[in-house]
Amino acid sequence: MTLELQGIGVSRGIAIGRAHILFHNQPDIREYLIPAFSIEQEVDRLVNATEQAREQLRTIRDSIPGNAPADVAAFIDTHLLMLNDSSLTTVPIDMIRTRRCNAEWALQLQRDALINVFNEMDDPYLRTRRNDVDHVVDRIHRFLADEDVPDHEIPDGRLKGHIIIAEDLTPADTMLMQHQGIAAFVTEHGGATSHTTILARSLGIPAIVGVKSVRRYIQDNELLIIDGENGILIANASQATIAEYQYSREAFATHIAELGRYKSQPTQTRDGKTITLLANAEQSEDINLISNAGAHGIGLYRTEFLYMNRISPPEEEEQLAAYRDVVEGMNNQAVTIRTFDLGADKTVDGGRNQSQTAINPALGLRAIRLCLNHPAMFRTQLRAILRASAFGKIKIMFPMISGMQELTQAQRMLDMCKDELDKEELAYDRHIESGVMIEIPASAICAEMFAQKVDFLSIGTNDLIQYTLAVDRIDDQVNYLYDPLHPAVLKLINMTIEAGRKHNVPVSMCGEMAGDPKFTRLLLAMGLQHFSMHPNALLEVKQIINETELNKLPDNIISILDMAQSNDAELFLEKINETNT
Repeated sequence: MTLELQGIGVSRGIAIGRAHILFHNQPDIREYLIPAFSIEQEVDRLVNATEQAREQLRTIRDSIPGNAPADVAAFIDTHLLMLNDSSLTTVPIDMIRTRRCNAEWALQLQRDALINVFNEMDDPYLRTRRNDVDHVVDRIHRFLADEDVPDHEIPDGRLKGHIIIAEDLTPADTMLMQHQGIAAFVTEHGGATSHTTILARSLGIPAIVGVKSVRRYIQDNELLIIDGENGILIANASQATIAEYQYSREAFATHIAELGRYKSQPTQTRDGKTITLLANAEQSEDINLISNAGAHGIGLYRTEFLYMNRISPPEEEEQLAAYRDVVEGMNNQAVTIRTFDLGADKTVDGGRNQSQTAINPALGLRAIRLCLNHPAMFRTQLRAILRASAFGKIKIMFPMISGMQELTQAQRMLDMCKDELDKEELAYDRHIESGVMIEIPASAICAEMFAQKVDFLSIGTNDLIQYTLAVDRIDDQVNYLYDPLHPAVLKLINMTIEAGRKHNVPVSMCGEMAGDPKFTRLLLAMGLQHFSMHPNALLEVKQIINETELNKLPDNIISILDMAQSNDAELFLEKINETNT
């Protein structure tokens, strides 16, 4: 009997292969008292285990091929940075000495404290960084227990062509398994923004996450079909079904292979309309990936990671160096830098102050509210961005603006920083552009007011959908309600695009919706001309744009805006996508 399970498709592609089920025994963490004469010995246990974990990750990093995506090394580096951070080295050691507790317990207590910090973050991408804390701590715990770590438990060659079924996977697990030739993976936990799923997309591994209790239903070595786009796992399929998916797999492989020819082509519809394709980035290491994808610039440069895992915010010179590296690496293509988008207790003291916890961080002191509440920190960043603009084309973007008062205050602060730099005779671009992110319903409704005061608007669909529908997209219990085609979401997007058109202000989109090929023609029909996305999505979106005739798209998409049922909207979307095929 055929079994079909549904999860969240996070990395496209079709895979057909035998299941390899991973069961990782969780270390048994218990507290016990350490005799006074053994305290330093216990400290040494923790130090040695941490160094073993660090050395193992270095070995993994050194094994990365030179032609691997930049994401691969970046994810391993993230875990290495965590292993060097005092929050996972100094703090647990202090606990051992003051509480006389065992190393495992001290590490677990600090793990719980750090997880609480990440759980309070509103940004879904940053909140999933709690998984990295878990992965790093688990690695140390296994060395403390003298257990082999999952990365080394599978002999070379054993995984070739197999589909991994696991509770969860670390980026290091995923990378090593990819080198051994896995066909796909399915996990019980995880979200679309975790490091592991982002890495799967970079490596081109079909993947599904969030398949509850999948290890109970699948047998080891059972033949499986994985549809990474639609999130479907099929076991015990008929020969006809297998043949159908084999054809789909070959067609998808051919499609991906053909995308390379679009890199050198201009981004232009068949009827001559030029469209701008930009990339999202968060560190200078992303530049090579962006250049290889043929992006026209960076539409969203996230600055939050400069503020993470540290006691105090970065100084002006440190930020200047980071922004300068990015803008110079882009060879005079525009870079849109978003001012920091974090909650107060995660930036001011590096997340170590647990005394102030927002009851609802999604509605609390974050993004532009935090910037304006901490003007000295905001001023430091604005000065660094302005100074970096002397080395290339930069735009400044303010996040989570909800009303004119916030925009006016932010612009006034920017003007003050310009005056300071003038007095200090420091160079900057005097014509630097500034804009706002449209990521909450209030900002979309006020888009026409904003369009009269800014140089550009950028729609952040991830948060806009989340705030509009009151849905946490990484919460397994409600993320099925996360719907980009909800009429309220589409109306807010359309309202923003119309505001830009009316006042001749460019409107871009930098959320995941911009990089999803199935929405490309709908957004073109709505009038969107600037897309910003993960570099890996760029060529496929470019292909769709270049094969689209705007005059064949619906002249008036008002009908989809009024569709109450998601099924009706999906059918309309299919019709739009079929008009140019």
